[in-house]
Amino acid sequence: MRAVVQRVTEGSVTVEGNITGEIKNGFVVLLGVGNEDTEADADYIADKVSNLRVFEDEEGKMNLSLKDVGGEILAISQFTLYGDCRKGRRPGFTEAARPEKAKALYDYFTEKLRSYDINVGEGIFQAEMLVKIYNDGPVTLLLDSKKLF
Repeated sequence: MRAVVQRVTEGSVTVEGNITGEIKNGFVVLLGVGNEDTEADADYIADKVSNLRVFEDEEGKMNLSLKDVGGEILAISQFTLYGDCRKGRRPGFTEAARPEKAKALYDYFTEKLRSYDINVGEGIFQAEMLVKIYNDGPVTLLLDSKKLF
């Protein structure tokens, strides 16, 4: 499982002109699910995201987690995180999970975050989405449950 985590002052997702999710201070998480992923991968990413210490403390150091600052998460499913661009000019997506599996693990991931008492906004799975991200810092981190990077 892969995630792009962006610290934001606000974020929103719009589908067909309707806002389906929006947050203030927190993270926008773009989540990709791979063929080999399981609930253990989702647990790893959810735990890592909720405990990343990238918010400033009173001394201006990145020392506080999302939970420490009462932050929110806007979760967006994004299969293109598994796009392989190493050969040719058109990405291949053979490593991305099929939609049925990806949706089940995406839903599991968002419920896991909610079990940590985190407010989670969402896009709509497989929909064309317009995502507004007000990246704070900017702070952008890449996570991979297989620890490939």
